[in-house]
Amino acid sequence: MAENRLDIDLDFSYTDGSGAVTNGRAKSAGTEVTVSLEGLAPLTGGGLPSLEEIKPLAELLARKGISVTVAGPDGTILSLGNVDSPASQRLVTRSPHIKLGKLGSLLPLVRQGRRRPRGMPLLPPATPLPLVPTVQRNIIRRITTTHYARGGGRPRLIFVQDAATWTGQIPREVALSGEVTTIGGSPGSDVQLEGLEALHAEIRHDEQDEYVLVPYGPVSGSVSRTGPSVLRTGARIQMGQWCLAFFREEFADHGRPYGGRSGGELAYERPQLDPRTGTMERDSSEGIS
Repeated sequence: MAENRLDIDLDFSYTDGSGAVTNGRAKSAGTEVTVSLEGLAPLTGGGLPSLEEIKPLAELLARKGISVTVAGPDGTILSLGNVDSPASQRLVTRSPHIKLGKLGSLLPLVRQGRRRPRGMPLLPPATPLPLVPTVQRNIIRRITTTHYARGGGRPRLIFVQDAATWTGQIPREVALSGEVTTIGGSPGSDVQLEGLEALHAEIRHDEQDEYVLVPYGPVSGSVSRTGPSVLRTGARIQMGQWCLAFFREEFADHGRPYGGRSGGELAYERPQLDPRTGTMERDSSEGIS
């Protein structure tokens, strides 16, 4: 195939129906043509063509060995002809000779295309690329952890209230900001609750960035009644007349599935490797009754 050479250096302007003028420039010194637009009026003023309408032009340019790239104020909009189109985009364009540009440049045209009543819009809906994960199944992905800064995720206790006792006020919260938080009836307790033993329980922040309930008096709820329990978001702790719930944002909680949920799917997860200490975490169901 003989090479087709184009030498172009052309400034042009476009006037839409309202009289607004958009300037542009076309340049080429070989087989690659670049059309730069200061605005998108030339593309949207007369309605967008469909993909089916531009496919013949793209195929003709490809046979000639020519590529045409159209760029707007926010970057490349699309390229036609002799281009390297990703397989994920071909699922949308149905052509190896049409390559979509930057998402930010496409969005104004996507909105215009959605208003277009006929045919297939020039551009796909605003679905993040690549599209392969929404089509390809059984993809094996590397398991990651949810380790954030130590103590992150605003770990806290919230006093649980039911419909009979709720007064319409925001429930009381206690931030777990220390390495050890004591709960009991003693005035020296970090969380003093009437009717409990002097030292009823402790919540310890351990070396694996977990919050562990250690009971000394009677406890119930979704925690162990006889020994330490790793607390997960939503865990309930009943002590005497008091019911408290533990919460920690999922991006910092290390529960199942590697992100803060306890229970479900047989309630067992493989221990995670803590990248900060190099040690394996305990199972997320440990200590949960």
